[in-house]
Amino acid sequence: MATSELSSPASRSTDPPGPPPFADMAWVPGGTFRMGSDSHYPEEAPAHRVTVDGFWIDRHPVTNARFARFVLATRHVTFAELPPDPADYPGALPEMLHAGSLVFYKPARRVSRRNLGDWWAFTFGADWRHPQGPATTLKDVASHPVVHVAYRDAEAFAEWEGKTLPTEAEWERAAWGGREGSAYAWGDELMPGGTPMANFWQGGFPHENTLEDGWEGTSPVGAFPANGYGIHDMIGNVWEWTTDWYSARHRGDEPKACCVPRNPRGGSQRESIDPRMPEIPIPRKVLKGGSHLCAENYCQRYRPAARFPEPIDTSTSHVGFRCIVRPEGHR
Repeated sequence: MATSELSSPASRSTDPPGPPPFADMAWVPGGTFRMGSDSHYPEEAPAHRVTVDGFWIDRHPVTNARFARFVLATRHVTFAELPPDPADYPGALPEMLHAGSLVFYKPARRVSRRNLGDWWAFTFGADWRHPQGPATTLKDVASHPVVHVAYRDAEAFAEWEGKTLPTEAEWERAAWGGREGSAYAWGDELMPGGTPMANFWQGGFPHENTLEDGWEGTSPVGAFPANGYGIHDMIGNVWEWTTDWYSARHRGDEPKACCVPRNPRGGSQRESIDPRMPEIPIPRKVLKGGSHLCAENYCQRYRPAARFPEPIDTSTSHVGFRCIVRPEGHR
């Protein structure tokens, strides 16, 4: 994991340098914390110490309404709205080279969880305006997170707002809300007192959703309690893009106690490419936070330490993003 420099006491900006640079942003104090986990999925290990400087972060994921303003102002066309270039996908069937995106469809019966094709389908005409396919609209979901955004779409939006996307370390620091070391972002119980603290799947995934959290798919931003930093929906609802290239494992602690990475920036683009698909060398970024499709019996990634590789050319019905602002002089 590349770093900007080693940590020093002067780098730990715990107090906000002033009022938020934009409305609806929360301050995440700088400091050293233990990133990753040794108790869950192998890609989260090893847990290791990192230091991040303080920064401002959106209190909510970017919503459909907010993204619509961006598109209206810039005429941005998302990746899902563009037909794939055959040169980028050697061997692809011509009939599949149409604009679209991946959509989750709940099976009507119990299915094997080994076959993702039983609940995911590349759907022509699915995009941010049509989240469940061409016949659907944004009616009643303006306040829900925007989905079907590839990495370049999130990056373009952040630049338009005068912001940037968070690194994995920054995102994880923000998600903990000051409760590093707990099992979950809110404590040691998944559902304290039987109350869902985030939008994730209850019941037998993927065919049974008991809706204890009240939502079949995405939920309006802010529908669940904020964490200790005043940030909503860091866990569940939608996965969120970070700027880090994916690596199969974290780099561990440095052998010398003095050498804690400061503001780490992830692995290399080359190493992020899926080794199982060398013929299609699409690099992958780190997603964080889990989504409304994470369940106790499948993908228990509703935790700050959880991470997942997403190809930069891929958009889905459960991936969104939020933005940050680093104070002037932040590396």
